[in-house]
Amino acid sequence: MIPIITTTVNASIFFPLWRPVKQKPHNFLLHLLQHPNTVFAHNRLVLGIETSCDDTGAAVVDETGTILGEALHSQKEVHLKTGGIIPPVAQRLHQEYIEGVIRTALNRSGVSVNDLSAIATTVKPGLALSLRVGLEHSLKLVDQCKKPFIPIHHMEAHALTVRMIQSVDFPFLVLLVSGGHCILAVAHGVSDFIRLGQTLDEAPGDTLDKVARRMFLLRHRECTTMSGGQAIEHMAKQGDHTKLELRSPMVQHLDCNFSFAGLRSQVNQIIIKKEKEEGLQEGQILSCAHDIAAAVQHTVASHIAKRTLRAILFCKKKNLLPKSNATLVVSGGVACNQYIRRVLQVITDATELNLLCPPPKLCTDNGAMVAWNGIERLRAKLGVIRNPEGICYEPRAPLGTDVSEQVKKAAIKIHHLKLKI
Repeated sequence: MIPIITTTVNASIFFPLWRPVKQKPHNFLLHLLQHPNTVFAHNRLVLGIETSCDDTGAAVVDETGTILGEALHSQKEVHLKTGGIIPPVAQRLHQEYIEGVIRTALNRSGVSVNDLSAIATTVKPGLALSLRVGLEHSLKLVDQCKKPFIPIHHMEAHALTVRMIQSVDFPFLVLLVSGGHCILAVAHGVSDFIRLGQTLDEAPGDTLDKVARRMFLLRHRECTTMSGGQAIEHMAKQGDHTKLELRSPMVQHLDCNFSFAGLRSQVNQIIIKKEKEEGLQEGQILSCAHDIAAAVQHTVASHIAKRTLRAILFCKKKNLLPKSNATLVVSGGVACNQYIRRVLQVITDATELNLLCPPPKLCTDNGAMVAWNGIERLRAKLGVIRNPEGICYEPRAPLGTDVSEQVKKAAIKIHHLKLKI
């Protein structure tokens, strides 16, 4: 019998879900100034390049996890105006900015391409046209400087980012939540993951973005520069999620998979009904927009929390995590949502796990996480390619080995989960 978990969080008390990590001293740079001819023999350096979706990122990271130099060009403003990411537009912007982003990251690091130990680039999964830009540019650079190439799995990079800033031993449970993915997995090693569950349709970030667009939140005076997910979180702070009753997804499915498309359909029907009641024209904002935002955010958070709780209980049952000091790592763009973090804190407090989240800057797509993944792979001697001829990008690529059927057969019930945030 699974115990009933009832936990109340006082929303008036703010508590951080990740401890700020003290900036590492730049011993590497000091040593570089003092011993310019010897430092690279003792400190591996990787240039990471990220173009999986709509951010062009590059960074140079050393094996202590210090970011020596980084640059990022965001396409957010462009795609906000078009109501979503248009792949050919994203491709063109990547092509326009990638060279400058890489050059800026290298200049800021004080490192030349000749000093690099390797070049790491996201090659899967993501938008095909975006991945193509990053890979083609990287292969030209690899050919010019004759450095090893490390192809990177985007979700693996997100999962390992926390190890760049904190000491986290394998194995650990990881929840990856973003605009394109929602995955629960156990990380046994740098490239050794078992996947407990994933979204069966759309990702939570995609759902939040689409709901925000349907409610025309970009036209709200407080949300004009925000992404859809940011607008939902902002509006929800002034709303009451209990004013709207939404059905939680997949209640009868005793597994760790996710589904958000049905929730979005529910919300769309409610919005249509409310617009008729208020006599609004298309593009006008509902008077209850704050409550709708709060209800959507709460339901998304609750769904994620319940599946994560089942994953924790499954891991405990199968001894997949350490018996003491076990850890849940949460990363990806949606991990920036503070409400979702607080809900997950409730779960980890109740099950005695540590909750670790990279700072928001490292949760969203960036070059540093790709470079760090390269460092991890260099150390483990995994996937380091001397001749990258024939390397291809992969728009769809699962993470790790799927054990979701085992989770389903375990049929772990969550009898009651009370979340008062």
